[in-house]
Amino acid sequence: MKLLFDEHISFRTVRSLLDIFPDSKHLKFFRMEEATDMQIWKFAASEGFAIVTKDDDFRQLSLTHGHPPKVIWLKAGNLKSRDLRGLFKEKSDVINEFVAAEEGSLLVLK
Repeated sequence: MKLLFDEHISFRTVRSLLDIFPDSKHLKFFRMEEATDMQIWKFAASEGFAIVTKDDDFRQLSLTHGHPPKVIWLKAGNLKSRDLRGLFKEKSDVINEFVAAEEGSLLVLK
């Protein structure tokens, strides 16, 4: 499973999740920190990523355009990296099922 984390989530968090989601990347890895939401959207779709974000714009894009890419929208507030890791570990089965499913464009994590 390939997760693409946007700039609102620390790249350190992504590193801490590689044992759970080994194909995860941060926008920084692709030097896309300044990319528009639509550029990120198209990149994620073409490269098979699900977008992990706190940004409501991606939620809107998922509701408007469907998938791919799928969007995992974090509504858990400002969590520290270790707490975000705990959330992803706790919800790993839900995330895996969501990304693998044919249906569904948006997963909200709280």
